[in-house]
Order: sequence, then structure tokens, then C-alpha cells
Amino acid sequence: MTITYSFSQLVINWYHEHGRKNLPWKINTNPYKVWISEIMLQQTQVNTVIPYYNKFIKIFPNINILAQSSINTVLNAWSGLGYYTRAHNLYSTAKIIFKKYNGIFPNHFSNIIKLPGIGKTTAGAILSFGFNLYGCILDGNVKRTLLRHFNIRAQKKTIEKKLWTIIKFITPIHNTHKFNQAIIDIGSLICLKSKPKCKICPLKKTCLSLKSNDWSTYPIKNKIQKKIKKKIFFLIIQYKNFILLKKNQFNTIWKGLYCFPIFFNKLEVLEKIQKKNININKQEIFESFVHTLSHIKFLCFSIRIEIQEKFCIKKTVDTIWFNLYNPQSIGLPSPIKKIINEKLLPFLKN
Repeated sequence: MTITYSFSQLVINWYHEHGRKNLPWKINTNPYKVWISEIMLQQTQVNTVIPYYNKFIKIFPNINILAQSSINTVLNAWSGLGYYTRAHNLYSTAKIIFKKYNGIFPNHFSNIIKLPGIGKTTAGAILSFGFNLYGCILDGNVKRTLLRHFNIRAQKKTIEKKLWTIIKFITPIHNTHKFNQAIIDIGSLICLKSKPKCKICPLKKTCLSLKSNDWSTYPIKNKIQKKIKKKIFFLIIQYKNFILLKKNQFNTIWKGLYCFPIFFNKLEVLEKIQKKNININKQEIFESFVHTLSHIKFLCFSIRIEIQEKFCIKKTVDTIWFNLYNPQSIGLPSPIKKIINEKLLPFLKN
């Protein structure tokens, strides 16, 4: 009990002086804001999240407005943040809370954990930061801090279980939100993956890894998986200030976002153009560029054709004519936005 009190009190004391209290979702906070921020922070750095969070909250200030919006509007606000499954889960959760809980975010762990895209750590964050209730957090930064501090030597299969046992034991019932924010901040600002700032760490006197000078063994490094390299071809069909976009049906990337028609070899693109038997004013190939996802490195090629008549392209339920001058509110993947901003819009201005 003494160890628990000592650890948590040191962490909370550090929070009062150094903890991050001015993050956008910490100001006039509520469960909705916490939830949005926590979903965005999954696999994304704080500095990257801040502008997207501010934009999102401005468009969707509460859960009822989010639930009654269209998925296209949500994806449009999310465009560029990546990992779009999070946006779909966010939208699904908003719908559930709107219908099942009358637009009020549930405050019981058993109810929160059932919502799409919410695991134990996110549920703990919502409880502690959103409701000021007891809830534990075990993100990557906290895991690394605990592994080092307690000098944990365990098999990978059992580490997760062991860490959850420890964090539940050391997380205080009172001031849980302060403890959780501080332990996250200590991990992300002090107990870094490489070159940790041990001299300024509030836990340096009790850290077993520092004592034995073997902090560099943590975290346990996984084998780095090589990214798959793949060529991707975009067919840009343009009529004046309109471009044809198609709703992407791939589950693995850019699900539900609007893209140029996608192909995986140049011959397919050329055959598609020939089959359409389109009257083309101009055809050009843009300079290729690399777009990297977590598991794939795409080499992107773009073939633009300028058509004489808009009606020669048969429009389907999953396609739209996107107005470059007055853009519709839809989700666009980063490479599509890049092509529009760097190639198509300058072309129209010339």
C-alpha cells in the first residue's frame, strides 16, 4: 500500500507543476470532447490531432449533431487524419448513443466498452477525464513507463495481463484524472523510447531499470515489418471544373472516401479509356509521387483526361461530379487532396 501511495502521489505532485492542462479537450471538458480526442489520439500524435480536433468540434459541437449528420460530412472533417475506420466507428457510436442513451454518453464501463472503436484504455480515459470517475489507462507511453519502472521481465503473451494488474493497483480512486494525465505525460515527455530524460523524472528514485542502468532494453522491440510496395494508378476524368470521383469500396484502405477511379497497372487504365470511347480534348500524365500508409508504400501515378462532353460518362450511385470551385462536403484521402491542390486547381487558374 505504501508503494502504491508513493508512486501515485509522486505522479500527481508532478502533474500539478508540469502536467498538460491546456490541451483543447482539457478546456471546458465534457465526456463528448474527451471521447472525440481519445479516438483521434489512437495511433496519432497529439500535435497532429489538435488542428483536426478543433475543426471537428467546431463542425460537430455535440453528439446529437454528429449523430444526425451524414457519414460523408464526418469523413470530410476527418480527411487527412488517416485510419478512417476510427471515423466510421465514431459515427456508429454517435448513432447508438443518440438512439439508445438519448444523446447522453453512458458513464458505466460495461456500457462504454461495448461501443464501436472503444477498448479498455479509451473507456478508462472517458471515465476519468470525462466523468472524473475511476478508470485505468494503459497506452503505449504508460506501458513503457511501467515496464521500465518495475523492471518487468515477462513473456510477451503475459506482459499485457501483468501490466493491467499493476496499473489497476497503482491508479488512485481519488484524483484519477490527474494521475492518468500525468502518467501519460511522463511517458510521452520524459520516459522516451530512446534517450529518456531520467534526471527530471519524478519516479527516478524508485525506478528499477534506472537503478540497474538497463532502461534501453525497454520497450521490447518487435520485428520491423517491411512495408508492401505497390503501384497505384488514378484515372482523372475532368470536364471543365468538374472531376469524376468514385466512392471507394475497399475495406483495407480509404473505405467510404471518394477517389479517382483506381487501377493497379497502366494497361488497365488505357483499356478503360478506350472502352469508354470518349472524345478527349487532352491527355497527360502527372509526375508520380509516394504515399505511405502504415503497411503499404504506394507509388502513385495519375493520368488525366479532359473530356469534351460531361454526359458521355455514365454516372452511377457511387460516383459524383466533384466541383473544384465549389467542393461538396465529402471525405477525400490525402493523395487525392494532394493531386487536386497541387495539380488540378493550379491548372484551372492558368
